[in-house]
Amino acid sequence: MAKSEAADSAVSRVQSPDAASVGRHIGETLRRVRGSMGLTLDAVSKRSGVSRAMLSRLETGDVMPSLETLVSLTGALGVSIASLFTELGAPAASAQHVHAGQGLEVVRRGTKRGHTYHLLAADRGPRRAFEPFLVTLTDKSEVFPGFEHPGIEFIYLLDGSLTYRHGEGCYLLKKGDALTFPGDVPHGPEKLIKLPIRMLSIIIYTGTSAE
Repeated sequence: MAKSEAADSAVSRVQSPDAASVGRHIGETLRRVRGSMGLTLDAVSKRSGVSRAMLSRLETGDVMPSLETLVSLTGALGVSIASLFTELGAPAASAQHVHAGQGLEVVRRGTKRGHTYHLLAADRGPRRAFEPFLVTLTDKSEVFPGFEHPGIEFIYLLDGSLTYRHGEGCYLLKKGDALTFPGDVPHGPEKLIKLPIRMLSIIIYTGTSAE
């Protein structure tokens, strides 16, 4: 293959064991971020311009994405390229220490300015057991979608107050309050009352598929 053809290629096959590890890590991270946003492969394909078949191969580590492909995917998912390499090479059994303000920031489906979701742990392996987020809400003008995802979600309010809907119910949450509910029922903030709002959100996937 000519050099120009290689440069234009969207992906290159994983060759060495080291490259294979990097490819799997990037794929697992992309899948985790996509899942945390509640996006399907088709949705990310439309956003990024990368085919669904290629996305599937990238997430399983079958291919190594080019820089151009990474730029397209991270732009579609709202994360930085550098965040895909977080924890790369760390021993599987080691503890994960995330310093304040350094959690992977993701943009969940339907959220816009004024709201941030920081992922506080990178679950290693092909299947996630749980995902802890530090959620910050600062903009009253946001119209919130109804989130849906596998597993059970636990919310603990650290600061502020809001009403939070789950299905047909609506709950007033104040600092120190907790709420636990099935994630497959539409849910999300209903009204922001006292800003800024900070809450810990933990999604537990035990016994469910997190794809």
